[in-house]
Amino acid sequence: MGNQSKKLAAVLAGVTAVILIGQVGSVRTYITEIRDGPGTQNAFDMFKEATGEDALLSAIRDKADETKIAPVNAKVDRVWKAIPGYNGMEIDVEATYRKALSGTLNTKIAYVYRQIEPEIQLKDLGAHPIYRGNANKPMVSFMINVAWGNEYIKPMLDTLDAEKVKATFFLDGSWLSKNVELAKEIQKRGHEMSNHAYSHPNMSRLSAERAKLEISKTQDLLHKTLGVENRWFAPPSGDFNQKTVDIASSMGLQTVLWTVDTVDWRKPSPDAVVAKIAKNTEAGTLILMHPTAASSGALKGMIQSIRAKGLVLGTVSETLSSERVNTSAVE
Repeated sequence: MGNQSKKLAAVLAGVTAVILIGQVGSVRTYITEIRDGPGTQNAFDMFKEATGEDALLSAIRDKADETKIAPVNAKVDRVWKAIPGYNGMEIDVEATYRKALSGTLNTKIAYVYRQIEPEIQLKDLGAHPIYRGNANKPMVSFMINVAWGNEYIKPMLDTLDAEKVKATFFLDGSWLSKNVELAKEIQKRGHEMSNHAYSHPNMSRLSAERAKLEISKTQDLLHKTLGVENRWFAPPSGDFNQKTVDIASSMGLQTVLWTVDTVDWRKPSPDAVVAKIAKNTEAGTLILMHPTAASSGALKGMIQSIRAKGLVLGTVSETLSSERVNTSAVE
């Protein structure tokens, strides 16, 4: 056997042995080491694609199969009514493979991930009230209903700023018409603005025409004064019926209520509010409060107790979306 044939046989034996062991990184290293040896260039070119690169791709595919997380569909629950779905996640095999080939040898594979949307989304469920987010999503939201309590709004905004938290403020239309500059300050701080009817009525007692007017007047104000195209309607005092939900839906709004109520209008102590939130908050919780002394004083403690559970705080739109949460955002 000539020298060239012996070297080719050595390449074949070595590559085969490494592949059987399953060490993908070693395959690529081994090929690189022998690639520049005398008389082996042709052998490397001949077997590169059939050995090292294909083994790498196979390993990535195996890892993708092992780690894939299926999406969760939105559903209508008997108790909680409409519950949003939650995206799944999987390794993007092609993107990961290309990245690995372009990277430095002997380094760990840097996997590229992509989200998988549910087949059934919240918008597909029809007109149902919403009380919470998906329990698989480690995010919660503050719902701050505003019809009074101006003196507590800026202190609450300052606390939210200091803690890097964004909330959703549901504005009573009559309040908004008289407090445009304060509303703009809330918006300037980066918070979500939404609809809390116009004159704080009991929606279930209104005619269809009046109910539509209550929602539309505030909707028009939000657009005219703040440039807001919102998605959510929070019925005053949590009072509504299916007619309310249907009317809001016909206007492109989903009716949202709360999971946990601070009941701050009863003037509990800030410590009592913090204790209640710490005990009852879990993934997907929507927390109702108002600009009050109780909630203003409890706000920092609420945030700390929520984060202590490994939960992320976001707006109502963020919590009710199907997007996955980056839990490294918890501080």
